[in-house]
Amino acid sequence: MANSSVEQTAQSEHDIRATDSICINESQKQHKWYYNLKYLVVGLLFGVLFVKAEVISWFRIQEMFRLQSFHMYGIIGSAVLVGMISVRLIKRYRIKTISGEAITFTDKKFNKGQIYGGLLFGLGWGLTGACPGPLFAQIGMGATVVIVTLISAVAGTWVYGRFRDQLPH
Repeated sequence: MANSSVEQTAQSEHDIRATDSICINESQKQHKWYYNLKYLVVGLLFGVLFVKAEVISWFRIQEMFRLQSFHMYGIIGSAVLVGMISVRLIKRYRIKTISGEAITFTDKKFNKGQIYGGLLFGLGWGLTGACPGPLFAQIGMGATVVIVTLISAVAGTWVYGRFRDQLPH
């Protein structure tokens, strides 16, 4: 009986932790192959925007980490503000996806692993001059050395996924 209770507690903890790594708003609808072309177009537009705004510039990123320029802080701050306003509007007006599905938000508990992860992420960002978002734009602009950063990001993601259950969350 006690063993069953422990297994049930472990299972419920696993279910709670699993929501941190899955997309709970993932669409359940099946679409034609060309349905995803809109994401390609938006990705290309964002890539061009990142290049023009110098978001992918190694020098701009270094300026940010050395506290020499407000440029990147302004861009990041604008993105956070737009995100906050968007989430508030989605919640207030119960906005649905393009497919008509409800958008849900779940509360996440803070833990010290987020601090360690943030520090590692920032260290990697500062050392490489590349955030995961603009990696493809940097490669597309001809900075092929960033392929090493891309491979490292994929490897780090794989390592985390492989050892996730043994890590303290």
